[in-house]
Amino acid sequence: MFEKHFSLQFINMRNTKILKIVKYSLTIFVILLSVLAVHICWVYTSKKSDPNTKVLARIDIHQPIQAEDSARITSWMYHQRGVDHVLVNPKSRIVVFTFFPKQVDANMVVGEFRRALKIEADRRLPTAEELKHSCPVSSSSFTYKVVQLINRFI
Repeated sequence: MFEKHFSLQFINMRNTKILKIVKYSLTIFVILLSVLAVHICWVYTSKKSDPNTKVLARIDIHQPIQAEDSARITSWMYHQRGVDHVLVNPKSRIVVFTFFPKQVDANMVVGEFRRALKIEADRRLPTAEELKHSCPVSSSSFTYKVVQLINRFI
């Protein structure tokens, strides 16, 4: 009888420990999930750009270019105020650069690029359809809906 009572007590004690572990694990999971949700909302809804914000831009060149032209374009781009990093691909005729929007406007850089280097080129901007399919938080996505729901409560 004593052994039976002891084994039942041990089983109850073990079940109680397991339930406590599950309860604390779920509580920690919910807290971490909440912190993540608030962080996502904060990052995606903050519209502030500071002086360290970098933006990526692309220029499509409409004429053939050689390796020498590529070096000339790279050099010219690096000398522009606010331009941080430049990549030129002569094969695909694409120039990709990062810049600081607080210092310079990409459209002005592209205009000066065409004028100074006498190269037919345009700034490549994605279409609305491309943005819809490439944006990680498009308005039809589950993540966007969760962010909107959380924003209502914040």
